[in-house]
Amino acid sequence: MSTGSPNPSPDGSQLVYLSYPSGTVSHPADLPVELWLLEVQGGRPRTLVRLFGGQGTMNVNSWSPDGTRFAFVAYPAA
Repeated sequence: MSTGSPNPSPDGSQLVYLSYPSGTVSHPADLPVELWLLEVQGGRPRTLVRLFGGQGTMNVNSWSPDGTRFAFVAYPAA
């Protein structure tokens, strides 16, 4: 598994990131990816959603100001 695009929550307590298939180089588009959530203070990472995405799924920090929601982009499956 390769990971990328880490996005900390506004209060820094959580981190959302993408997981790419093993061997993925850079940030390609059009791949099955997973969006993960990690509680920074000792939590175990957990998969939030599996989707078709990659480049552009999370380009900027996409947390709501209060840290209760996170936006992402899923591509239509090819």
